[in-house]
Amino acid sequence: MALNYVWLSFFLISFIVALCRLIFLHDTAVFSNVMTGMFDSAKTGAEISLALAGIMTFWLGVMKVGEKGGMINIFARIVDPFFSKLFPQIPKKDPAMGAILMNFSANALGLDNAATPLGLKAMKRLQDINPEPEGTASNSQIMFLVLNTAGLTIIPTSVIAVRLATGSANAADIFVPTLIGTFISFMSGLIAVAIFQRINLFKLPVLVFVAGFCALMGVLYWWLHNLPPDQIATYTALIGGLLIFSIIVSFFTLGLVRKLNVYDTFIEGAKEGFNVAVSIIPYLVTMLVGISAFRTTGCLDYVTSGLGAFFGMLGMNTDFVPVLPVGLMKTFSGGAARGLMIDILKHDGPDSFVGRLASIIQGSTETTFYVLALYFGSVNIRNTRHALACGLIADFVGLVGSIIVGYIFFH
Repeated sequence: MALNYVWLSFFLISFIVALCRLIFLHDTAVFSNVMTGMFDSAKTGAEISLALAGIMTFWLGVMKVGEKGGMINIFARIVDPFFSKLFPQIPKKDPAMGAILMNFSANALGLDNAATPLGLKAMKRLQDINPEPEGTASNSQIMFLVLNTAGLTIIPTSVIAVRLATGSANAADIFVPTLIGTFISFMSGLIAVAIFQRINLFKLPVLVFVAGFCALMGVLYWWLHNLPPDQIATYTALIGGLLIFSIIVSFFTLGLVRKLNVYDTFIEGAKEGFNVAVSIIPYLVTMLVGISAFRTTGCLDYVTSGLGAFFGMLGMNTDFVPVLPVGLMKTFSGGAARGLMIDILKHDGPDSFVGRLASIIQGSTETTFYVLALYFGSVNIRNTRHALACGLIADFVGLVGSIIVGYIFFH
């Protein structure tokens, strides 16, 4: 129900703002611009969904081999002590655990092409064991989606690449601040869902995970800190590609050892890919057209200007205000937020305070509305319960945390 009101508010607020622009600013093109933007977004939503079809076909084939060959069950047993605390509704050693692990791993490495289809596969498996009424998200689905929107990224490969391309002297200097920012976002999302679902996080497996992640951050920083900036993107891409391809080969090898017809099994899973991609189209288009109307009418710019004036009245330092559009837009559209970040890097320089802060925000938060429409749309979930609220909490805390970290490191 919350998503219904939010989506409707995009149109109602946009219409009122557009009328004001027409009456007071004599902007006669505002309504045609809004409609053009909405039609373009509808086209984009369909194109994104169809572009996913090929990737989904491949990865669902791989996952089917992993399921029948037994490798997914092995992964499930490995992560069961930790995941069973976060996903108590999932039966022990269920294949969903392995699918969730693979999705989180791909996200952490910044491998979007792998992470999205793996996440959709995990969501489908969670739907198979969903105890809620039809069309209603389960606790496990909400936890999984919010942790995805929190965007735990260990290596911000794409952001470092953009900083290099815009002439940064040290493109990787945002690495540790981004790690801290994404960890803040991840933990805030986890805590928010745990409060809603009454999950006790003060258990040994969860505490071990937090300690292990902090140790991993330290090791990665020590290793990458000693590499030239232009080699960091190369090595992180190598690690990501090697890891994912090794997993694929291990799936096929174990299937072969267990006398599975790997080819036929792959085809069986691949057939599901196109159907999943097509089922996403209505949900994705619906969300994108609303966001487009809100953005095209300038509503986001007005929000940013208002916040800047508010913080200035409080006597706060407002050097971060030019970066707020990146953080606010990231909640709605990753592509638009990336465009805003690049514009800041070109205008102010990648090594300026706002350039670094925009990079940290881009690398440490995720597109809540896009992920929600994509993942829940793939399994026809309409009642999202507390998923949106928890996702927005993670976005807000992650944005504030990233700004604070940026001030500590670079201001």
